[in-house]
Amino acid sequence: MAEAILDALGPVLTRWTIGGSAISAAPTGWRDALGVDAGEAELRLLALSGHLVGTLALAEPPGAVRTRDDIPVLAQPPLPETLRPRARRLLHGLRETGPRRALLDFLDARGWTLHPGDWMPGKGDDVPDVYAAWQDWAAASGFPSSSPETLSAESWDDFGPAARHAAFTALRLRDPAGASELLAGKIAGETPDRRVRLLEVVATKLTNVDRPLLESLAGDRAPRVKALAASLMARLGHGETGGEGAAELADFFPVQTKGLFRRTRAIVPREVKSAAQRNRRTALLEALSLDAFAQALGLSPEDLVTAWPWGSDVTADRPFATMAARSAPDAIVAAAAEALTTSASADFPALVGLLPRLAPRQRRRAAIALLRGRQAGFATALTIAGGGGGIDDAIRMPAGTALLEALGAEHARPADQASELLSLGLLASRTAAKQALDQLAAAGLIASDPRLDMLRLNAALEHRRPTE
Repeated sequence: MAEAILDALGPVLTRWTIGGSAISAAPTGWRDALGVDAGEAELRLLALSGHLVGTLALAEPPGAVRTRDDIPVLAQPPLPETLRPRARRLLHGLRETGPRRALLDFLDARGWTLHPGDWMPGKGDDVPDVYAAWQDWAAASGFPSSSPETLSAESWDDFGPAARHAAFTALRLRDPAGASELLAGKIAGETPDRRVRLLEVVATKLTNVDRPLLESLAGDRAPRVKALAASLMARLGHGETGGEGAAELADFFPVQTKGLFRRTRAIVPREVKSAAQRNRRTALLEALSLDAFAQALGLSPEDLVTAWPWGSDVTADRPFATMAARSAPDAIVAAAAEALTTSASADFPALVGLLPRLAPRQRRRAAIALLRGRQAGFATALTIAGGGGGIDDAIRMPAGTALLEALGAEHARPADQASELLSLGLLASRTAAKQALDQLAAAGLIASDPRLDMLRLNAALEHRRPTE
């Protein structure tokens, strides 16, 4: 039937394509319905043609058509209906992945999720584990809309990739040894990207129990997997000694003893005299493990971090922080972050290199320290702490004072400080968000200002999870 209609309308569509009238080419059975007025007849012909082509001449989809499963129900409920419009407006304005992930983390920290009618994750998107079931569903990969309650060798293939990753993360926190043993038997069947993501989970609660798994990956066919396994081995103290490379690097950073009564050791970097020397120093820092560097200096890893001259040379601080993040145990990384945040000349990019290794509480403490020390604004602090920082009295910190002054400046524009206000809304605790709204109203911002959407969502959204 569709083909007959298209055949009948072929001459009509041809005449319209070349810009002429198509009344004379209209199907015979339509002539009475079109009328005698030429202009009206043309409009009626256009309407009839549009209805028929749009409803009866639908193209057949390629391949088989199958019914999708229902959208899975997540472990946390969607936002209340009254707050969904504000969340939609926020989502529309968040073009970059970082702030969007911060919003997802903020909602997850409060015990809520977005509504599927407002947003769905795409395949490979960086999202909290609570959205794993949606991610597998949206990928249309044929995985079931629900997964077994527990992850085991028998149920491994019953999980979609995202749900499997989330379940493995939970298992790692609950039973690190069991998770390591399970992964050792299953990791070979995963793609390189998935092997890397699963191995990254092993970094949590890393112990010598994981050594057999890591040693088995030393010959993995994917370079990224081999490199990650080697870095995890280094964190356990089983990395390469460094040899001549470590000795060469140590020569760039001689150790001196200072003080008459309290003898302390400090690293005093040699002056770099050329770009070639600086590049060589950086290459050695990027290639060696922190343990090998410490051995070459005759220091323990703890003493190396304590003696490091943070802030004296950022071109050394950044690769050294990366070295620690790649190869040092958790306690050493935490000490490096503490040293960076308390340094008078803290280098933000160096701290960023440590963030993947820091626990949420450690990142939150680092962000608070920088905010109180006048070393960061809210946007910078958000990069460090992530969404849902839960920071109290945020508007009363130096960053809040600076924000209020900027908004009250004589030449302030309506769109100014939008990023700072968004970041403040993602960082503040619920009480702090209400305090900030009061202060901003006193500064002259009206309640309907779209820059306050995140703060208003924060202040209105109750906690469904226990707070610290």
